[in-house]
Amino acid sequence: MNLRRFALIACLLLPGTALARERPVVLELFTSQGCSSCPPAEKLLGEYAGRADVLPLGFHVTYWNRLGWRDTFSFEGATQRQAAYESRLGSGTSFTPQMVIDGRTSAIGSRREEVAAAIRKASAEREDDVEVALSRSGGGVTVRVGAGRGRAEILLVGFDRARTTPIGRGENGGRTITQSNVVRSLRSLGPWTGRPVERGEAAPEGEDAAVILQAPDGRILGAARL
Repeated sequence: MNLRRFALIACLLLPGTALARERPVVLELFTSQGCSSCPPAEKLLGEYAGRADVLPLGFHVTYWNRLGWRDTFSFEGATQRQAAYESRLGSGTSFTPQMVIDGRTSAIGSRREEVAAAIRKASAEREDDVEVALSRSGGGVTVRVGAGRGRAEILLVGFDRARTTPIGRGENGGRTITQSNVVRSLRSLGPWTGRPVERGEAAPEGEDAAVILQAPDGRILGAARL
């Protein structure tokens, strides 16, 4: 066995390392605290937060901020990520609540049965999966990506497990909303070209972290969380 490949496999078996062979389906909810249709989708995302086979992430977009309430967790990277899916998936326009499942398909975020069916379908379509691992290293994290075919981008995500916010204005004014797996940061670690990669990184903003390997067409090829 190639020594580099052996070393990577050994690292992937270390305790406390997130493994790609157990890799979750990535569930991305594009949402806003200013959107009155979003709380049911937020609730659904929260129900998936305790499952090992799903990585739910709440991306708070910025375009609702001009409509009465500035989302306290919105950031431009979330808006840009949704816009990229718009062209990849042919959704026509950005909307909330939008659920993107494994980078392959889109659904209205509150449609429980549709989202569940898309997760099952994504779980069955993993012929191009690549081993990915994420572990803590000192005050940072170590990202490892195995060998495979094709090209992809390595993304490091930081998120908070749950945040509760009183909403002062806008469509949800007067409500207190609890949101799960709120994305606080999204950082590209550069390209993956099919060869094994190992690199140390500063810990992302947020209580928890995940790494995603995403193909140019949007498909998720690998994912792991701490």
